[in-house]
Parts: sequence; structure tokens; C-alpha cells
Amino acid sequence: MDKINTTRKFIRLSDLIIFEDSNLIVINKPPLISSLDDRDKNEQNIHRIAKSYHEDAQICHRLDRETSGVMLIAKNPETYRSISMEFEHRRVEKHYHALIEGVHRFEDKLVDLPILNQGNKNVSIDRARGKNAITYFNSIRFFRHFTLVECRPVTGRMHQIRVHLATLKASIVGDEMYRGKPVFLSQLKRGYTLTKNKEEQPIMKRFALHAKSIKINLNGEDLTFEAPYPKDFAVLIKQLEKFDA
Repeated sequence: MDKINTTRKFIRLSDLIIFEDSNLIVINKPPLISSLDDRDKNEQNIHRIAKSYHEDAQICHRLDRETSGVMLIAKNPETYRSISMEFEHRRVEKHYHALIEGVHRFEDKLVDLPILNQGNKNVSIDRARGKNAITYFNSIRFFRHFTLVECRPVTGRMHQIRVHLATLKASIVGDEMYRGKPVFLSQLKRGYTLTKNKEEQPIMKRFALHAKSIKINLNGEDLTFEAPYPKDFAVLIKQLEKFDA
């Protein structure tokens, strides 16, 4: 499955902004774009786009390339340091939505399993050498074959939500690295037929993980920001409502 759209149009930060003041920019990050510089130096990323919008912009945290959702960008060094300290002391409250395979009833389900990052996106559970990783899960919507869950990571390890869900045998839809499978309309819609000689494409061409909201304290004020689903996530949910309810 080819998840990368190499003909992606140029993105302007102004089209992504949820909130902006003199210190902070909050955006709804699109899927399939890196947060920082990746291997391909010619490819767009959020850091470069932010710099072109505001020269002192600094990314306060990163999301996986395929993950969409709320992201904080500081407009000055003081704000960056303040938010970095909030993350370091685990005072930032983050909520993600993920669509997972199977029907799972999670009620403040705690996964406390250490994660080892060996580089090159090689991440695994390792009780002996891994770093502390804690995530809470709550089911928020059920379909016949899938569950929409809210994920609250307390720590911020690479691939944390994805790995922790995989340990629960609840892999994120489309997350092939952790045994998640894409969803095709032919799986859901009875009698669905594809046009002759045409290969069926998955409803969503990435894994179904979205950073829904974030709560921080900045300059003594509690601030909460929420990002709506992008089109591909919303379409997948709509198809499940229609054919897998």
C-alpha cells in the first residue's frame, strides 16, 4: 500500500492555524507530513513551514508523520522554554483518538510498559532496558468490527500509543508496523463491486491516529485546544457509521 502522496500541494501555515497570539501558534497538523526535517531534505515539514511564517518559530513537540492533529509552535524562546518545562514535568494533558481493530471495552485501561527506542524507528517493549511509558485508554464509540478509543499518554515515548495498543491486541487500523490492517469498503459494504481492472484502495491511506486535544498552562493560564478530524479520518468514521454500525 502506497501511503505517500509525492504530488502533495504546498501547505501554508495560515491554513492550519487554530489559535495564535503574540507567544503561541496552535495548528491542526495534516497527515503525511513530518514535524521536523526528515531524510528527504526537499520535502515540506511543519518546522520549515512554521519558520517561513514566523522566523523565530520553534516546534514544541512532534507528531508522527502519519498522525494528524493539534500541535504547539512557540513564537519566541521564552515560550518555547516554558512549554518544554511543562512537557518535561508531565503537566501537559494530551488526548488522542484512534480507531482500533476489534471491539474493546476500555475504561481507564492503564498500560504501563517500558519502551526501548533503538533508533531508525525500531521501537519495542523492553522491561529490562526500556524507558518508563504510561498510557490510559477509554473506549468512546463501538462499531461491529472496530472501536474508537481515546488515548491519554502520560509520558511521550516514540510510537507509545501505537505500541501500547498493539500489546492489547488492539492495533490501530492501517498501522502495518504494529500489525494493523487497512480498511476497505469491500469489507464493509455487502455486494460491493470494484470497477474492472481497478485495484481497490483503502478508505484511509495511513494509520488512524489523531491528536484531538491538548491542555497546557502558559503564563499562569490554563489553555485547552482541540483539533477537528481531517477529511480522511472523518470519511472513515462516516463509512463505519453507515456500513458497520
